[in-house]
Amino acid sequence: MTDFLDDPASLWPTVPPTPAEEPPPRRWVWSALPPPERQDRLRELRTWVQWLLHTAELHNDIPPCWYRHRWTREMLTALYLGWLRTYEGEKTPGRELAEAEWINTLHAFRPYMKLPACVGGHQEPPLPPPPDPAADEDWERYLATSADTTAPATHPAGAEAGRMAAELDPPL
Repeated sequence: MTDFLDDPASLWPTVPPTPAEEPPPRRWVWSALPPPERQDRLRELRTWVQWLLHTAELHNDIPPCWYRHRWTREMLTALYLGWLRTYEGEKTPGRELAEAEWINTLHAFRPYMKLPACVGGHQEPPLPPPPDPAADEDWERYLATSADTTAPATHPAGAEAGRMAAELDPPL
């Protein structure tokens, strides 16, 4: 029999080994993907968008040329990745209504995915304005002189923030 004085660590319960950490959820940054992977991911997204158009009856909301419009593609990417996490991922405690939340997000995005200019066929988005040579200089001048960036730091609820911080870190 082992005396606890000989082995004080025996008084503490053993900690179960931690399971292998799962990789973090995959994020898609289109411009950061190598072209072959970007094309594969776009094919994957297109398959899902076709399913979504049919299942959610969105054919009047998302034009066939959606992939040519970067912001629409970004919104559909966010919806797709959210859908994967919601329907295919592990259930997260406290997210019992995750599916309903995803559907609400889809409905919130709908008006922004409509592209009225493309109703009769794809229309290229307008070209961005040419770069303003003075913009960088104006930006730096703003940073150096604006009260928004140079005024001393103040908290609009400083007294309450101080009380809250004191509650979190009481004196000994």
